[in-house]
Amino acid sequence: MPTASFSGEFRTELRRLLAWRRDVRHFRPEPLPAGTLERLLELACLAPSVGLSQPWRFVLVEDAGRRQRVLDSFLICNREALKACPTDRAGRYARLKLAGLQEAPHQVAVFCDEATDQGGGLGRRTMPEMLRYSAVLAVHTLWLAARAEGIGIGWVSILDPACVHEALQVPAPWSLVAYLCVGYAVAEDDVPELERAGWERRCPLKQFILQR
Repeated sequence: MPTASFSGEFRTELRRLLAWRRDVRHFRPEPLPAGTLERLLELACLAPSVGLSQPWRFVLVEDAGRRQRVLDSFLICNREALKACPTDRAGRYARLKLAGLQEAPHQVAVFCDEATDQGGGLGRRTMPEMLRYSAVLAVHTLWLAARAEGIGIGWVSILDPACVHEALQVPAPWSLVAYLCVGYAVAEDDVPELERAGWERRCPLKQFILQR
């Protein structure tokens, strides 16, 4: 039976990879080499999924008109979010760059196929949301695989899912999980941009642990 072991050096590098994964907003314009994005998506498909359902669906958004409709949705939603922002944070919010939609050479919409038969429904009768969680794991796997090759990803969530669904004309049972900007980052940092901008900070582990 095949086995796998990982060296201390590998574990150190994995720790560095996790620390240097960033939500990228500033992209260089040059596209990835041919076949790179598809190869990264193959790695994303190694993510765990409930019942081996593999519910993730990747839409490569290349059409300029469709991209513009997504950008329009972002601009509308971002204005609404700014209006709803507490007064003490509104100024900081307005200064944040929250999407790389106009710079990133590649855009990938990740959907969850809520009607997939794969997996035979195993593990999701009482928690049907496990399908979407599985798609999120594929996003995270893609993110790490890309960062390992010096490629940045930015997750855009300030969007109307219905508008994206209509713009991309995907099947009705597909629900939007993530809209990703992909490309080479202008700069790299091991500190989150939101932390550097004074929006929020990371919390210590003890804040997330509850003992019973």
